[in-house]
Amino acid sequence: MAHNRDNKMFIKKVRKELNRYIDREYRNGAKKYFKEGIRLYGVRSHHVRKISASYFSDVRGKNKQEIFHLCEKFLKSDMSEERTIAFDWAYRLRKNYEESDFKRFELWMRNYVSNWGACDDFCCHAFGCFIFQFPEFFPRIKTWARSRNRWLRRASAVILIYSLRKKKMFSQAFEMADLLLMDQDDLVQKGYGWMLKEVSDYYPLRVFRYVMKHKKTMPRTALRYAIEKLSARMKKRAMKRD
Repeated sequence: MAHNRDNKMFIKKVRKELNRYIDREYRNGAKKYFKEGIRLYGVRSHHVRKISASYFSDVRGKNKQEIFHLCEKFLKSDMSEERTIAFDWAYRLRKNYEESDFKRFELWMRNYVSNWGACDDFCCHAFGCFIFQFPEFFPRIKTWARSRNRWLRRASAVILIYSLRKKKMFSQAFEMADLLLMDQDDLVQKGYGWMLKEVSDYYPLRVFRYVMKHKKTMPRTALRYAIEKLSARMKKRAMKRD
């Protein structure tokens, strides 16, 4: 009981701190930016990150499961800033990840990710780092590409970006692009197009050849994202309608 009471008091302190930095003009602008809808205090990102770092120092001595439990308390609020803190703390625990954490992270994806910002934050940091450490879970990630949940489909591509930036999982990225190739959701298209753009930092010719092979069926949104970093000559050829 005392443990639960301490956690409630701690979370209350964090929320009080967030309330100190509310910017109503920023909040109104952010709500317009997310077409899917978003709940937020209206605290600018740099303040949220500072608050997250400051209060993590207070829980650093707890074990991983206790910290994950606190993360879930924040996630259940459905407030954007609290979700940012939860995902940041999960990433700060990356040296302690275990295979068993996949189940928890996937549950967070399914239950607490409801916009592209949350999807990208979680997948480009904590969850992406997990997949980098445990690539054997890639077959599970592939199943997301056929989910009815648009955020899982976007995540199936975006989650590879962490590994791609560390020069890993290039072949898996093309496998995922094949699965998502004709997805009709523009946010999914942008997600896998972004993934291919990351590949192009190291293998521009492979991305160019992939786009040229599929450009008749590949949605234009995905194509434009994928070729963004290619040479002007390559981009011109890729965008040309045959």
